[in-house]
Amino acid sequence: MKNKLSLKTGRRQFIQAAGAASALGSVAIPRVFAGEGEGNTIQVALVGCGGRGTGAAADALRVSAAPLKLVAMADVFEDRLTSSLAALRQTFFETPEKIAIPEDQQFVGFDAYKKAMDVLRPNDIVIFATPLAFRWVHYDYAIQRGLNVFMEKPLIADGPTAKRMLELAKKADAKNLKTGVGLMVRHCRGRQELHQRIQDGEIGDIINMRAYRMHGPVGSCFSTRKPDDQQELMWQIARFHSFIWASGGLFSDFYIHQIDETSWMKNGWPVKAEALGGRHYRGDYIDQNFDSYSVEYTYDDGSKLFLNGRTMLGCKNNFSSVVHGSKGSAFVSTSSHTPGEVRTFRGQRQHRKEVVWAYPQPEQNPYQLEWDDLVEAILQNQPYNEVPRGVAASLVTSMGRMAAHTGQEITYDQMLNSPVELAPNVAHFTPEGPAPVMPDDQGKYPIPMPGINKEVEYMLTT
Repeated sequence: MKNKLSLKTGRRQFIQAAGAASALGSVAIPRVFAGEGEGNTIQVALVGCGGRGTGAAADALRVSAAPLKLVAMADVFEDRLTSSLAALRQTFFETPEKIAIPEDQQFVGFDAYKKAMDVLRPNDIVIFATPLAFRWVHYDYAIQRGLNVFMEKPLIADGPTAKRMLELAKKADAKNLKTGVGLMVRHCRGRQELHQRIQDGEIGDIINMRAYRMHGPVGSCFSTRKPDDQQELMWQIARFHSFIWASGGLFSDFYIHQIDETSWMKNGWPVKAEALGGRHYRGDYIDQNFDSYSVEYTYDDGSKLFLNGRTMLGCKNNFSSVVHGSKGSAFVSTSSHTPGEVRTFRGQRQHRKEVVWAYPQPEQNPYQLEWDDLVEAILQNQPYNEVPRGVAASLVTSMGRMAAHTGQEITYDQMLNSPVELAPNVAHFTPEGPAPVMPDDQGKYPIPMPGINKEVEYMLTT
């Protein structure tokens, strides 16, 4: 049965589609992988050679169910490609055959993604780890080339791109292509058992949930003024966490995990969000982020998720997710993504004396498990497309971000159907620009102004 999600689908139908396994349309005959011969090796290309892309490539090459080999790399920055390749070669120095990338298969530029994918054969795998603004462009070409995909989260930062990605997911299904999305906590075996225990009623009905991502500055969230000798667009891409069009800002890129894992435990997505946030000790920083966020998400039945985020030095850190039920509570994440150290409790205090169940330690790494599961689906030719769910998680995250940045209540349907596209010309970018946002004469970029800009998160460049 084909996925029947239309562009006009509302939140309820969208949730049902995102929560179900993607069904197959017209089925293509896959290339069979078996044994150890060269023809049975799954080739991999990496598009986006930053830290996350390098890590994803390493996880791919550690899959044991089939031989995988990295054969092409692409980035818009040559130095990132070079450093990524060096790091991977060092990591796999004992198995150099896993990295077969001659100089003519190292591609740089805005069209490099096509060249890297053109090296692959149908049913090989391409990794997308660029800023999210480029995701739909790259996914479209991968589907044309008949490639399986692993893409990092988030997938989108606005409604028009969400709808575009959903249409592409249906095209991938029609070609029997597999797509994994980097919400790796879903593949954690401990969280999977916790989810089942919650559904079986171990902690009763979920009443509210709490999630925290509070620590110092991370990634490229805080940027100072652009040097005069750097091109505007290229500088923004290099500092993508600083710009909402490129990444959804620090909110989307980092908070999506906790929003996704708690909504998974709830078996649904929020219907609306109210939020606040602010910019405090900014100094010379000119990025578009707030450095504190507090969001109240509301689900269909009135239960809540309270999300708190902060990126400030000298404050108490907290990196956890907690679920409260009518009969008890649970840790979804204790102090980081991995190990989750998930547990259930009789009471609401998460006290060690009230532990009912705890997943045995040590845990398997979910970053590896998500790759094991993707490759297994390819080998067994099983339906596998995490894009609808990844779009839903990205959309809910964007809903909370927009609520904070505008000071308004934002519903799921408002976010999905918003006409505002943050990077409308992304398929035609060139190093010379123009960029989707431009600085003023002080080198500062438009920032969210809650209560003043109520319809958009910041004044868009015209």
